[in-house]
Amino acid sequence: MKEGGSVIWPKKLAAGSTVGLVATSSPITEYEKECSIRSLENMGYRVNAASNLTDNSFGYAAGSCEDRGKWINRMFADPEVDGIFCVRGGYGASRILEYVDLENVRKNPKIFVGFSDVTALHILFNQSCHLVTFHGPMVSTNMMYDFDSESADSFARAVQDQSFEFKNPKGFEIGVIKKGCAAGRVTGGNLSVLCGSMGTPYEMDSRDKILFIEEVNEPMGRIERMLCQLKHCNKFKECKGVMLGQFEGCGNRADETYEVIRLFEDFLSDYDIPVMFNIQSGHGKPMLTIPLGALCTVDTESKRILFSRS
Repeated sequence: MKEGGSVIWPKKLAAGSTVGLVATSSPITEYEKECSIRSLENMGYRVNAASNLTDNSFGYAAGSCEDRGKWINRMFADPEVDGIFCVRGGYGASRILEYVDLENVRKNPKIFVGFSDVTALHILFNQSCHLVTFHGPMVSTNMMYDFDSESADSFARAVQDQSFEFKNPKGFEIGVIKKGCAAGRVTGGNLSVLCGSMGTPYEMDSRDKILFIEEVNEPMGRIERMLCQLKHCNKFKECKGVMLGQFEGCGNRADETYEVIRLFEDFLSDYDIPVMFNIQSGHGKPMLTIPLGALCTVDTESKRILFSRS
């Protein structure tokens, strides 16, 4: 999906809309399933839950690769389903990509929400179907327990408005590593998953894009190796700007004074692109929503981030 190219914005959700609840990666418990459905119903949605949400017969995955892929296809094809929400992340989403019916997705564009391991599906839908998707809260891990007002408001704004300004909540100032202004379609997500796509038919394309990155519970050494991989694949060289989200639990045991942001400063020092950090989206709280595939304009002087249809 080249910058400036046409993209498809899915139809907005309304009160009474039906949400398809899917498990693309790891399963949840029966109790979590019940609470997830109740949470969505309390938000005013009807719920169509996939049958594999609690299937733990495949170790860390919610059913077989084929079964998880089929549920994605069923939800996109079902005319009564208005949007598709992922119940959680975990592991295994990359293994279902070959089972997704892309023509079905193109013919039936819908709101698709999730993050973390779901990054693999965001890349697929953004690049192969030109569909805007939403790096946003999971039902069982974000919406179910304590869906704070900042996260809830950000989610509602993102899925309802096709042009809006992204703002961190008070107390979370956006930081700047490298100054500048840039515009491009936004791509990215979880760093580990992005690196896992390299060298595959599903490789993330950062050309002329604003690259968003977040991660959780990775030691500094592994983050460094992953950044090396992106650098050697020219992902920083080809992009127009970088937004760094939350890096929860990503520390440096050898030297606590050398933090993740310092690592990014070192890696990106040779690139003449704007770089902003502390974007409140990822595995932390609040968890704000980013419309992947939307046109994104960043300005480090004003610290503004704008998303728009074109």
